[in-house]
Amino acid sequence: MKVLVIGSGGREHAVVDALSRNERVRQQIYAAPGNGGIASQAKLVPISAEDNWKLLDFAQTEKIDLTFVGPEVPLSLGIADLFREHGLKIIGPNAEDARLESSKIYAKRFLQANGIPTARFWECATPEEAYKQLENSPLPIVVKADGLAAGKGVVVAETLEQARAAVRDFMEARTMGNAGSRLVIEEFMSGEEASFLVFADGTAFHPMAISQDHKRRFDGDQGPNTGGMGAYSIDTILTKEQHDTVVSSIIRPALEAAKDYSGILYAGLMLTPTGPKVVEFNVRFGDPETQVILPRLKSDLFEVFMNMADHRLASSRVEWSNEVTATVVLVASGYPGKYDSGKRIEGLDAAGRIEGVRVYHAGTREQDGQIYTAGGRVLNVTALGVTLSQALDRAYAAADLIRFDGKDYRRDIGKKGLAKER
Repeated sequence: MKVLVIGSGGREHAVVDALSRNERVRQQIYAAPGNGGIASQAKLVPISAEDNWKLLDFAQTEKIDLTFVGPEVPLSLGIADLFREHGLKIIGPNAEDARLESSKIYAKRFLQANGIPTARFWECATPEEAYKQLENSPLPIVVKADGLAAGKGVVVAETLEQARAAVRDFMEARTMGNAGSRLVIEEFMSGEEASFLVFADGTAFHPMAISQDHKRRFDGDQGPNTGGMGAYSIDTILTKEQHDTVVSSIIRPALEAAKDYSGILYAGLMLTPTGPKVVEFNVRFGDPETQVILPRLKSDLFEVFMNMADHRLASSRVEWSNEVTATVVLVASGYPGKYDSGKRIEGLDAAGRIEGVRVYHAGTREQDGQIYTAGGRVLNVTALGVTLSQALDRAYAAADLIRFDGKDYRRDIGKKGLAKER
């Protein structure tokens, strides 16, 4: 069985790693375009993740049995529709449902129309509208670019000047490109965040292990939002009551409203004093949440994907281990701003020898047997443990063994979870 994984980050490396546990596909995994670490477990295909027609041509030529889409952009461009129109099996929602992620305004309207709990919001089509709304909004306030911005199009403003600066950046300077042509100004929600993901096949769904992401660049949740600086997965992030509430008041009504939603649905949650509320929807695996979720999956990921593609989730089981996982993202100095690439990475083998550790590559490339940095988020150092403290100890011990010029990472991943554990 041939499988194509579209994407080039740590999320895709984690997917490839999980798929490779199936003997039927282990030697027949392709990744487009992949990265330096994925190259050790899959055949790299030099096609951009956003070139839907070339990807279709490759899948048809190679007779790919199943395609998995990692990033959001190809989904928003309709790759799932294109593949299905040509009779190919693919994991991902159609372009219409992908708008739940590609447009914050569409998602907020969807939530509101279907009675799904979320923060109050205001749509702004011009800078003048945004500035006027800010004058009448309580602080802190959240400013979001409407379109796709790789996790960087959100500013939580503590002051009016910070909020106005976000409007200037997004709408006038266009630091996020067309993603900032419209804005959502949103009521600030207090509480802990959680990432709730499900496998869905259009008629049934299975929840995944719960996780918590760390978006801010620096320790103490300071600095700009990033694509994610680390994550952990432990069942105690949600109580049973909270879990049941999320399923009944968020996941089920969202999937029923979207009708034939097939793929991964990610609900970014805020656990407010009045109950869980939706911060955002993503229509694919989170990054770096995938890197802590999939190591806990006891079921065969390839079989799960095939059941999704064939609409058989209702009659299948998806099992998770009781182990705890944590991942620390190693980034290039300067990320999420300007950073240098091409730095040689050392210590990967030593890090991988620590019990329970898996190192997923994100922004890397391989050349002449050596691995070099090739992005802002470079590596995801993931570890399993009986407890969260053990998983974190292993992950940080491995992170310390890895060396490249400009390496940086947060030192407080999982801090909130550790407080609960103690």
